[in-house]
Amino acid sequence: MAVHIKTREQIEKMKIAGEILAKLDEVLKKEIKPGVTTKQLDSIAEEYIRSQGAVPSFKGYGGFPGSICASVNDEIVHGIPSERKLKQGDIISIDMGSYIGGYHADAARTYAVGEITPELQKLIDVTKQSFFEGIQYAKQGCHLNQIGIAIQKYVEQNGFSVVREYVGHGIGRKLHEDPSVANYRQQRKGILLKRGMTLAIEPMVNMGSYQLKVLKDGWTAVTRDGLCAAHYENTVVITNGEPEILTLLP
Repeated sequence: MAVHIKTREQIEKMKIAGEILAKLDEVLKKEIKPGVTTKQLDSIAEEYIRSQGAVPSFKGYGGFPGSICASVNDEIVHGIPSERKLKQGDIISIDMGSYIGGYHADAARTYAVGEITPELQKLIDVTKQSFFEGIQYAKQGCHLNQIGIAIQKYVEQNGFSVVREYVGHGIGRKLHEDPSVANYRQQRKGILLKRGMTLAIEPMVNMGSYQLKVLKDGWTAVTRDGLCAAHYENTVVITNGEPEILTLLP
């Protein structure tokens, strides 16, 4: 395993990529409403990322056709943007990446489409908070597994389940670097976290069982029981103290 420690100069470059995604989140919030297609959201995201001098990290990555992953309702991750129109009461998870100055940032959010049920709002809120529970341990001197343990504990205390097949990752010059960052307890403690490590921490949470299947398109992962899922991710820098989140506005 080759975990790349970043210099302050490299982190500053990643911060530029991260700020683009934080601002894109604000753009998308205004556009997500009943009647919009996921393809339209993809075009809006690509246009915004390119307007900032960056390129979408996901476009063509491993053959992925979109600039964002747009996953609706029971779709957990890697939903391909299409002519599908969002409906009142849907939820949509958007995973987005930007690449500028030789470095990537990665983030994901789950949005409500119009009014949603209290149960779906709880799913979104718990998924987001589980990230913040996890990053209490994203600091120098902690072990990687402590992040996943905290995420899983919080999610399960709230009656939901954590996806196993997809995990977070290191990030930097490459979109996916070592280490893998599980959102659940593993047998080993994992690596000791050190200042300058950069991680994309991304809980994916299902309303029912954590089991999933991948559709025939080879990309879209959906819950096996057909219940909804949510996704929340930020790019994080390990420091001496509290982690630095690059994909949130100050």
